[in-house]
Amino acid sequence: MMAGWLAFPGAALAEKDDEWPRGHYPLPQEGNVIGDTDSVTVENHEATLLDIARRHNLGYREIVRANPDTSIWIPGEGTEVTIPRRFILPDVERTGIVINIAELRLYYYPEVGNGETPRVETYPIGIGREGFDTPLGMTKTTMNIENPAWYPPESVRREARERGEKAPSVVPPGPDNPLGDHAIILGFDGYLIHGTNQPDGIGMRASRGCIRMLPEDIASIFDRVPAGTPVNIINQPIKIGWDDDQPLVQVFPLLEGEEHSMSALVDTITRLNQRKAEGTPFNYEQLRGLLDTPSGRMVSLNSKPEPEADSKEVDIFKGIYEEVALLGT
Repeated sequence: MMAGWLAFPGAALAEKDDEWPRGHYPLPQEGNVIGDTDSVTVENHEATLLDIARRHNLGYREIVRANPDTSIWIPGEGTEVTIPRRFILPDVERTGIVINIAELRLYYYPEVGNGETPRVETYPIGIGREGFDTPLGMTKTTMNIENPAWYPPESVRREARERGEKAPSVVPPGPDNPLGDHAIILGFDGYLIHGTNQPDGIGMRASRGCIRMLPEDIASIFDRVPAGTPVNIINQPIKIGWDDDQPLVQVFPLLEGEEHSMSALVDTITRLNQRKAEGTPFNYEQLRGLLDTPSGRMVSLNSKPEPEADSKEVDIFKGIYEEVALLGT
């Protein structure tokens, strides 16, 4: 939700967190994969898939992708639900806040003291819907605001007028405030990381450009993100992970109107090919399938092709490179 001016009572104070709550992981000494995939059995017949997602630090698309045959609203008591809490860290500097809009997820790398284990925290987010794209690039946090008031921007007031309604000039703190109880102002003018009074929209493109978090998630980082924290908003729809010698790939569906960039595809193929030259087996046919039908699910590419399939692998590899070349024309 893009914001107008905000009212606030004061700045945030830092606090020490020695526990490892859900969504907190030690940074791997080798590789770039954190967490693990688990499953739970639905015990309450009234629980929805979205309830389960929220309980396990996941967004809408993540839980649906992992459980495509499970009803969103009535998963059913006794149903086994996959909990995909295994993540490939984005391929950028691990500092401050990193937001990958392609996967609708925020990564926070807090500063740690002497003797503390370096860690990363990760949370599902909502981002700008089509026509209200979340901006990309480097910025920083400027101020933390508790119990903000929301001043609807002109676009909201205009849409209300078109519906024959009157938009309020200000929405005070409370259950009707779309910013929730916490807001972190970014250096990008008019953009925030904030809570929400519509938590079902987390994991979707539903805002007017701002980054939405679950109320409990932004509350957990609010006092630990000082002003001046770097924020890197990226769009990485293709992520490559290495867990020991196992190559892993995630390809997320592109945002509306996007195509895979030539540089992203070249980088993906080059990095995989380097590992193949080092003896790590995988096949290009799987990669081609992921590019054609991206699901966001983590897939292992360690299936070693049979010797007679080598020529087919080369043909597929060349085909991907030809597609990359076409993207650059």
